[in-house]
Amino acid sequence: MIARNESRCIQRCLDSVREHVDTMLVVDTGSEDDTAAIAARAGARVAHYAWCDDFAAARNAALQLADADWSLVLDADEWLVGGVVALRELRERAPSFVGMVRVDNLFGADEATALCSVGWLSRVLPRGARYSGRVHEQPDASWARQRLHLTVRHDGYLDGARHRKRDRNDRLLRLALDEQPGDAYLHYQLGKDLELRGLYSEALQHYQRALVSAAAASWRHDLLLRMLFTLKQLGRFADAVTLAEQHQQRYADSPDYCFALGDLLLAWAAAEPARGPELVGMIEAAWLRAIAIGERPDLSDSVRGRGSFLAAHNLAVLYGGLGRYDEARRWKVREHVMRADALAGSTNRPA
Repeated sequence: MIARNESRCIQRCLDSVREHVDTMLVVDTGSEDDTAAIAARAGARVAHYAWCDDFAAARNAALQLADADWSLVLDADEWLVGGVVALRELRERAPSFVGMVRVDNLFGADEATALCSVGWLSRVLPRGARYSGRVHEQPDASWARQRLHLTVRHDGYLDGARHRKRDRNDRLLRLALDEQPGDAYLHYQLGKDLELRGLYSEALQHYQRALVSAAAASWRHDLLLRMLFTLKQLGRFADAVTLAEQHQQRYADSPDYCFALGDLLLAWAAAEPARGPELVGMIEAAWLRAIAIGERPDLSDSVRGRGSFLAAHNLAVLYGGLGRYDEARRWKVREHVMRADALAGSTNRPA
């Protein structure tokens, strides 16, 4: 782990992994709080690294100190919630690939009301693997990737934590793009930061540049959804529908795509009521399709609920607005059942 000013959460992270790893290493990159002291009390070996505006350099310094066949790389605002068997099994496997772990990202105002998106990130590194990239760094592409049954939770996208790191990320992304102006992944990441700040026009410019080179990228699914949302926020409904149609075949089995399409069409109908009669059937069909598909945590950046309770809620509201009250009540009941299932950790499709 590399960490800086993470006294809020580093104890939780270290407590979650202590019994499942041989050694915990925390490389402090210049904390002004008691991050390093907390880590030491928790049993971690603590080292220090002078921050140089380069996440890859800091992570590589940590890996150099680790001296392990396998390294589980976590951030302080993450914690292990499942899959310790997968960690034990690594002891019997040659360090010949990069392991991808499921990361449940909480986002929203606070943990009590947060939604959750699922990402698959390269976090288990074999001896010799190194990172590249000043920000949103990635392990070297020469290593094969393999998904592991290992789950981490992350609360760094909750509003308070995200605001604290926003300016830093923006600065580093722009520095990185100055060095690599054609890097699609950096444009995608900067677009996300700008979108979350409500700077939709500028975000769209970076998303459009990313889309050109993202045909096989694992993050293209999220890029499309964010472009649809951004175009909706800009009132460019026809352009958004055209973009959705171009990707319909590719993402026909994505509940997130279907959910976003219904949301987009509803916004169009609200902005131009005369279109309502022609759009309402498509809105209904999109959300029904999302529920028919079910949850897809295997899709990177899929949001929990779009294939269940969130779509059911929208259908209940839609039917109520249309005066179809019996259907609205039925979907409201289904929403509560689906939400309870989600909180219990159940889905209708395995990861």
